[in-house]
Amino acid sequence: MRKRAWLWALVGIVLVGGVALGAEKFVVGCDIAWAPFEWVSPKGAYLGFDLDVMRMIAILEGYEIEIRDTAFDSIIPAVVAGKVDIGASGFTITAERAEVVDFSQAYWTSDQAVVVREGSGLNIVTALSGGAKVGAQRGTTGAGWVEDNLVGKGVNVTLVLYETYPEAVLDLLAGRLDAVVQDEAPSQQAVKEYAGQLVIAGIIKTYEEFGFLVAKGDPKRILPRINEGMAKLKASGAWDNLVAAYFGPSLDKIEAAWEACISILVEERDVVRYAQCLADRATQ
Repeated sequence: MRKRAWLWALVGIVLVGGVALGAEKFVVGCDIAWAPFEWVSPKGAYLGFDLDVMRMIAILEGYEIEIRDTAFDSIIPAVVAGKVDIGASGFTITAERAEVVDFSQAYWTSDQAVVVREGSGLNIVTALSGGAKVGAQRGTTGAGWVEDNLVGKGVNVTLVLYETYPEAVLDLLAGRLDAVVQDEAPSQQAVKEYAGQLVIAGIIKTYEEFGFLVAKGDPKRILPRINEGMAKLKASGAWDNLVAAYFGPSLDKIEAAWEACISILVEERDVVRYAQCLADRATQ
């Protein structure tokens, strides 16, 4: 799968990227294990809302990108070190992160969801107390919320950290965890994927906003282009179609739609028609 993923990523670099040979290229760091924002399809394709937004903005703003699969808690250090130009992986805009990187305008709002096994009898209170084992991904605001609001305040829970959220979900299914705390949209997708096995016990209202991030001071002047590209996508209606395509349908429907429509982006470079095709096919 990794080899096929690399091939798909190469297609993204060469064909979806810049408008001409020698165009600027920026490396985009993403933790590609967090549907519907980013994931690897069974055929090895890199897809997801964040990734398509990055591809479409690159077309609109005249540069090319290389999508690089990077562990979530390594993306900001990589950006700071200059190894990655853009972080695009559902990053919540926080004051702590803004001390070392700069953020784009917010593009998504989210709360945290508490996911438990179907039939466990747990609610949002009992899932987060009484000696419960709670899973979250290392470096995320979900993990931070559990640490700050439960562990740090003496609530009897054990926080178990994972490299990716799918690993935490698998341990929840296996009974090694009592709950997983992660953002609402990926939690809803996990419940859909494991229908009849997982449920959302409740929502923690954190009112988080996601942003794309670059090195402090934006030395390559990327943020104005990202912000302008997002504005163009929203004005054209392509943004709303991406949202419709990625948030709601099952992963297999999204993957089939992506395979059917991606040539419009790659060959025709038509972001509006691509987003419309994706939405039509994913939601039909």
